[in-house]
Amino acid sequence: MEPAAAPPSPPPPPPAAASGSAELVCAKGRNLKAVLCQRCGSRVLLPGAATFARRELLLPAMRKKAAAAGSGGGDVVREHWLVRDMFSFENVGFTRDVGNVKFLVCADCEAGPIGWHCLDDKDSFYVALERVAHE
Repeated sequence: MEPAAAPPSPPPPPPAAASGSAELVCAKGRNLKAVLCQRCGSRVLLPGAATFARRELLLPAMRKKAAAAGSGGGDVVREHWLVRDMFSFENVGFTRDVGNVKFLVCADCEAGPIGWHCLDDKDSFYVALERVAHE
């Protein structure tokens, strides 16, 4: 008599997704849910518009756009939505240049920064998962 086979285990989350972000990422590594501003609820990205990425970036503390450029401390953020085309955004604004970086903010309420864009790489816009809401 042979032992009963173990029940099949659920498929693992995409390799890039951490346990906290697994419910936000589809099997192809794209965002399953819409990305919203935490403050006003404005839609930043539609589902499927971005890819999950890990990159360690320093973002200034959350505040209104006018104050975001003058950094007075910040947070190291590691999990992001990577957007390759700026026209994929539903609603996003940019700060003035801070060196070779522009920070992304909500275009409606100007809360941010919610993300980061290096002027040296025209096709990479990072939106920090912990700085946005999902629906």
